Amino acid sequence: MVPLNQIVPPGVVTGKDLLALLEHARENGYAIPAVNCTSSSTCNSVLEAARKNNCPVIIQVSNGGGAFVCGKAIKDPNSAAIGSVALAMHVRTVAKYYGIPVVLHSDHCAKNLLPWFDGMLAADEEFYAKFGEPLFSSHMLDLSEEPDEENIAICVEYFKRMAKMNIWLEMEIGITGGEEDGVNNENIDPEKLYTTPEQVYAVYEALSKISPMFSVAAAFGNVHGVYKPGNVVLSPEKLGNHQAYARKMLNSPLEKPIFLVMHGGSGSTDEEIALAVKNGVVKMNIDTDTQWAYWDGLREFEKEKHDYLQGQIGNPSGPDKPNKKFYDPRVWVRKAEEAMAKRVGVSMEKLKTVGTYPASDKPGSPQLGDLKPALLTPALALSVGIAIGAVASALLKMK
Repeated sequence: MVPLNQIVPPGVVTGKDLLALLEHARENGYAIPAVNCTSSSTCNSVLEAARKNNCPVIIQVSNGGGAFVCGKAIKDPNSAAIGSVALAMHVRTVAKYYGIPVVLHSDHCAKNLLPWFDGMLAADEEFYAKFGEPLFSSHMLDLSEEPDEENIAICVEYFKRMAKMNIWLEMEIGITGGEEDGVNNENIDPEKLYTTPEQVYAVYEALSKISPMFSVAAAFGNVHGVYKPGNVVLSPEKLGNHQAYARKMLNSPLEKPIFLVMHGGSGSTDEEIALAVKNGVVKMNIDTDTQWAYWDGLREFEKEKHDYLQGQIGNPSGPDKPNKKFYDPRVWVRKAEEAMAKRVGVSMEKLKTVGTYPASDKPGSPQLGDLKPALLTPALALSVGIAIGAVASALLKMK
């Protein structure tokens, strides 16, 4: 196995570097965890886990997550795009300092959320025009609730636009059950939870004519939400059938010619996850479990320090003793971060990602354009201003 750090640089990766990263994962039997983030704190937790476990990671933002980053008090119709861009700018500012490859991705975009997608693409185009690469590494279109023909046709049109910037497209065909971030498929026809080889190949035929930079989230019984292992009936062997069918139709020398993605991993057994990865899954979404871990870190801290968190002054050490060092957000938020980072590490172990990329010890630098390694210099301030201005301009054009 060629060491990944010899072919992919640290920091946010796009274009050919992203393709090389996912090819390396597919060829060497591991998948990259994609963790939904809703703040700079959760982003930093994921980056910390990747550095500690010496591996690449995917940070992704949902429509609801983007709106949360923008601020729940903001009712602007573009708040989800604005917040998603803000999160991407944060990751681009700090990612390289962690010394590992980072993929910046947007999660499920249903048909009714396409204005959000358009806003992010506008920001990508502005960023690309100035710096030669998109702001995000990849985006997902989830039109699985639409007829297959419409799903694929819309993906084709967007992919043509994305391919000009070498942006990766993830699409879904077949439906992931359960509920997540306002998308509710709890009462879906069970047959739609299992994608057929013919459906997957139809996607491949349409998108491969545009660019090789795409992946398919094919349903194999996946369900969003939290479940005990064994309560969700997965059929990861079906993913192997998709690969075999495509290989036959293409007469491909590759054992696994299609990049596959796994959603709804909560409740999956280690064996099911391992088989999915063996059959070509290169990305697995993580959300429910890391949400709990973040909260659980805070819960444990409050339980341990309860008597020091009942007022600004007064605790078991004395009635006049201050409690600032306990209620300072940097203390309890940090406990949440540590717990989340630990849980992300568990997923990295399950997906065999650990140790695939020894974290670089070279000095980091922001990735907000063509910047020199530095802290807040005039050049950095100017570049950041240009980038933010470009993003704001793109989003205002949507109004």
